[in-house]
Amino acid sequence: MAEIKGNLKRTWWNSPKVVPYLFTAPFVISFLVFYLYPFISTIVMSFQKIAGFNDVTFIGLNNYQRLFNEHFSNALVTTSQYTFWTILVLIPIPLVLAVFLNSKSTKFKNFFKSSFFMPALTSIVVAGIFFRYSFGEMPTALMNQFSALFGIKPQVWLQGAGTGMLALVILCTWRWLGVNIIYFLSGMQGIPQQLYEAAEIDGANAWQRFLRITLPSLKPVIIYVITISVYGGFAMFAESYAFWKSAYPGDIGMTIVCYIYQMGFNNFDMGFASAIGITLFLMVMVVNILQLTGFGFFKRDSD
Repeated sequence: MAEIKGNLKRTWWNSPKVVPYLFTAPFVISFLVFYLYPFISTIVMSFQKIAGFNDVTFIGLNNYQRLFNEHFSNALVTTSQYTFWTILVLIPIPLVLAVFLNSKSTKFKNFFKSSFFMPALTSIVVAGIFFRYSFGEMPTALMNQFSALFGIKPQVWLQGAGTGMLALVILCTWRWLGVNIIYFLSGMQGIPQQLYEAAEIDGANAWQRFLRITLPSLKPVIIYVITISVYGGFAMFAESYAFWKSAYPGDIGMTIVCYIYQMGFNNFDMGFASAIGITLFLMVMVVNILQLTGFGFFKRDSD
């Protein structure tokens, strides 16, 4: 009798048909509740005018037609510029630094790795306060004192489109430089040292070994870093909010996500904010598909 109960108990909890569902249930439930349901709800709300909990009206494509305005255009330009400059900075510089940190002749590697990665662990609120005061308009602000060393007059950094973008890129570089270095270092650890030794025997110098071995071997890592950089650039909100606190003079520093926040939570226009969010999702998806296609990610091995 005890053996039969034991078999029944094992059949219920250890059945190959039940156990996989039990282990995957937390992820499936969280995905449905926190990702799929909000995404579908956002699509539905993008076709609605929401004036209250019980005052919802379907208005068709009216919210999407409202996207053709100056503020959205400025936010799109700012977001695109920010994404372009961050990719331009945060791909080559971390790659070069990773090469030096991966070299056997480099000393204090762990110290430099920790120093570069530490900003990623810093609260964006704390970092934002520090950088906002650093880019202050007073002559005694840190950046004005630094620029004065080169004979540049004090700037009102956060009131100009170009200087505001520079402040955003510097903050992003400071925060995410170490993360990309870790990505590239991880990729370099997988490159066989025999390739470098063989190339060195054949007379290849350091620059040739970098071009012919390191870069081709790091192609998957570079594609990944560019992909997450595109997503991070278009999804940027915290850095801009830390500088301007929802007050964007002349739309300076206002990204698409900031515009979503402004419309949804400041103006309580959730329908229009949802339409902006769906448009942003489609743009990021198209950009990433084009980028991955350009790198040959979707090509078959037989091609």
